[in-house]
Amino acid sequence: MRINDVAKLTGLPISTLRFYERKNIIPDTFVKRDPNNYRIYSEEVVDYLNDVKTLLSLEFSIEELRLLVDQQHHFSSEAKKKVVEQKLIEIENLQRQLQKSKAFLKAILEGEAKFQTKC
Repeated sequence: MRINDVAKLTGLPISTLRFYERKNIIPDTFVKRDPNNYRIYSEEVVDYLNDVKTLLSLEFSIEELRLLVDQQHHFSSEAKKKVVEQKLIEIENLQRQLQKSKAFLKAILEGEAKFQTKC
């Protein structure tokens, strides 16, 4: 499939797809060149890019993504594991903070928050 097709199916701009290629976020296994040197993407790239979008929504940096998708063995599996573990810790911390915020908002609705007048 061509880059336009991938852009439509993933909702990513063509410029982003090219950027991901330059940064080695999209491994070569998903992209080949035809005789005219046009990019031809495998069908599997759509699911892969949706996973990339999920990781970005979890605030993985481009460098962290490069580490995770490294196919050349520049990074150890231990380094990859540490990045994922750290992100899990950040998510758990955020969940705790959201729970506190949720409880506080419920207290406001119930008129139990001390700083306000009743809703």
